[in-house]
Amino acid sequence: MSVDRSTDVSAEAKAGMKAGMKAGVKADESVMDSPAGRLQALFEGHRLTPTQRRIAHSMVRSAADVPFLSSVELAELAGVSQPSVTRFAVALGFDGYPALRKHLREVAPTEQTVAPGSYNEYQQAVEAEIENLKHLAEVLADPRPVQRAGRLLAASRPLPVLGLRAAASQAYGFAYFAAKVHPDVRLLHEGGTMLHDRIDAAVHAGATALLCFALPRHPREVVDSLAYAKGAGLTVVTVADSAFAPVAKVSDLLLPAAVGTGLAFDTACSPMLLGRVLLEAMCDDIPDAQTRLEEFDARAAARGLFVE
Repeated sequence: MSVDRSTDVSAEAKAGMKAGMKAGVKADESVMDSPAGRLQALFEGHRLTPTQRRIAHSMVRSAADVPFLSSVELAELAGVSQPSVTRFAVALGFDGYPALRKHLREVAPTEQTVAPGSYNEYQQAVEAEIENLKHLAEVLADPRPVQRAGRLLAASRPLPVLGLRAAASQAYGFAYFAAKVHPDVRLLHEGGTMLHDRIDAAVHAGATALLCFALPRHPREVVDSLAYAKGAGLTVVTVADSAFAPVAKVSDLLLPAAVGTGLAFDTACSPMLLGRVLLEAMCDDIPDAQTRLEEFDARAAARGLFVE
């Protein structure tokens, strides 16, 4: 019965996506009209240094508050020096940070959000993740990038899924569920000298795309492996914490989902959810996905695999 409910949800999702496609222009306008969307548009077309990409990433994650921050406050938020913020503003074509902040206030008038002082550090971490999820919802107002990714992943036989270090759990979770509907999913969650061998093996077996989960801190090995995969002819689809992440330059299609940084270790609710959305999009392009799910459900019931 759970499979039937999944089918209903999938149908509703498809209907929603089709409606979104019919109103494509409105969806684009909705995303671009958000504080984060306007910032993304401001940064597009500029060649930014790694430090400047870090500032841009921090601004997108705190889009509603940025017009009210001083250069010192923004520097602290991004973990860079105040002169770096000034150089960043100049790189965007402004005379300095005051001119950039004035521009942001003019084009994105919004009330400054004030975090309730009564929140403890754990609650603040949850609130930050809620904001990350809201931003992801804004991005998904245009379903076309995810739909394109779903088609690429569904068509790749086999489908290699890469995730190292902090991103290994995201890759494992995706691969676990993807294997229920895709005939050949290959998890690449261990680095080392054999990683490129496994990529070669996937290519020789017929793979056309590779999915990567890339989270900070970004291992150099991930960047090198994605460059190797592209060189081997694979289309690289990457879920990363930011459009300015180091893996962006070696990805054919990058889907951003911010991580929370308020605790000792980053939290990754948005990347995990985006991975599930990708699974849904992939299922939509695998004709026998529903049949495979039903067959697994029947086998699981026969084996008494689950207690409920």
